[in-house]
Amino acid sequence: MSNFISELSWRGMLQDQTPDLDKHLASGLRAAYLGFDPTADSLHIGHLVGVMTLMHFQRAGHKPFALVGGATGMIGDPSFKSDERKLLDAETLAHNVACIQAQLGKFLDFDSDAANKAELVNNYDWMADFSFLEFIRDVGKHITVNYMMAKDSVKRRLEEGNGLSFTEFTYQLIQGYDFLHLYQQREVSIQLGGSDQWGNIVTGTELIRRKTGGHAFALTVPLITKADGSKFGKTESGSVWLDPEKTSPYAFYQFWLNVSDEDAEKYVKIFTLLERAVIEAAIAQHREAPHLRQLQRLLAEEITRMVHGQSELDMAIAASEILFGKSSTEDLARLDERTFLQVFEGVPQLNVRHEDVKACAHAVDLLGGLGEGVIAKSKGEARKLIQGGGISINKHKIVDPQAPLDWSETLQLLQNKYLLVQKGKKNYFIFCIQD
Repeated sequence: MSNFISELSWRGMLQDQTPDLDKHLASGLRAAYLGFDPTADSLHIGHLVGVMTLMHFQRAGHKPFALVGGATGMIGDPSFKSDERKLLDAETLAHNVACIQAQLGKFLDFDSDAANKAELVNNYDWMADFSFLEFIRDVGKHITVNYMMAKDSVKRRLEEGNGLSFTEFTYQLIQGYDFLHLYQQREVSIQLGGSDQWGNIVTGTELIRRKTGGHAFALTVPLITKADGSKFGKTESGSVWLDPEKTSPYAFYQFWLNVSDEDAEKYVKIFTLLERAVIEAAIAQHREAPHLRQLQRLLAEEITRMVHGQSELDMAIAASEILFGKSSTEDLARLDERTFLQVFEGVPQLNVRHEDVKACAHAVDLLGGLGEGVIAKSKGEARKLIQGGGISINKHKIVDPQAPLDWSETLQLLQNKYLLVQKGKKNYFIFCIQD
C-alpha cells in the first residue's frame, strides 16, 4: 500500500506533500478525498488529472472518496482567478452534481465489496443545514484572518484582481470544514488536489489540528501545461469534455492524436494506466521514428478507450482513417451522423432533392449535373475525371462514366441523407439529400 507516492512521482504527478505521508500510507489502508467543482454538467480533461490520482490511490490499495461540491459550488473557488465567478442556482448545481457523479463511476470502483471501494460524497449534505452563526462559532474561531490572508491565492487576488468578496474569502474555511467533517465522520486523513489548491488543503489540515488535535495529510499534483505554454485542455472550439454530447469521441481522440511529441511523452505517463516498462519502451520507439506518431496513437487509444469504451474508440479510429484514404465504404457507413459531419467539417455541401438524385442514371449526371460548377464544370469534365480514376462516391471508386449508378447497394445514402464525393486525394464534397 505504500507505492502510491512512488507511482505518482515517476509519472510526473507529484507536486507537494506534507511530512511523513509515506509512513502514514505504509502503515495500513488509508482514505483520501479529492474534490470536483460542479460548475458544469460534465468533467473536462483538466479534471482527468484528479481522476487519475484517485485511480492510482485505489489501485495502491487505499480508499478514495470523490467529493462533489454541491455546497462549495454555490460560492466558487477564488484560487488564482482574477474575477468572481457567476453563482449557480440550486437546480443547476443539483443537475451538474448528478452528471459528474455518473461520470466518475466509469473510472473508480464504487460497487464491489472491497474494503477500499470508492465512495461519492456531496458537501451539500452536511453544509445545507449549517447556520451562519454555528459556522463562525465552530469553525471560524479556529482560523485567524492573518492565516487566511497569508495564502498566495488570496494575496494575488487582492493585488492583481478586482478585490475579493467575503463569500469567496470564506471558501478556504468551507473547504477546510469538508476535510474536518470527513476526518471525523469517515476517517479520511488525506486530501488530494491540484497544486493551486495547496492553500485551501492545508487550511483543512490546520483546522483538524486546532480543533481535534489530530494529524491530517495533504498531497498535490502539478497543474498540467502544454509545451508551447498554451492552456491544456482548450481548443479553438473550447474545452475538451468527457461528455460525448459535448465533445464527440472522434474529436476527443483527435485532440490526443494531435498533441506535440514533448507533450505526448508527458501525457502518456499522466493519463494512462500503462505500466512503466511499456511506457518507457513506447517513448524510446517514438524517439527513433517520431514522424510515425506512434506514441500519440497509443495515448489517444488508451484515453479514448478508458473514457468512452472500445466501440467508440473503434468508430473514432475508423473516422480518422477516412481522410487518409485507408477506409472502405463499410467504414464510412458505420459512422453516426455527428461523427460523419465532424470528420468532414468545412467540406462544401450541396443541398439537392431526393427525387433529383434518384433521377441521375450515371455518375456524370450527378457530378456534372447536380454538382455542376462545384464538383465539375460540366458533364464532359465529370466524364474525364472518372476516366482518370479521380472520383469516388461513398468511398466506392467510379471507373466507368457510362455504368448505371447502383442506388440499392453500393451507393446507399449515408445516414439516409448524405452522399460523399471524393475528387482526387484531398477534395471532398457532400450531397445533402432533402425530401
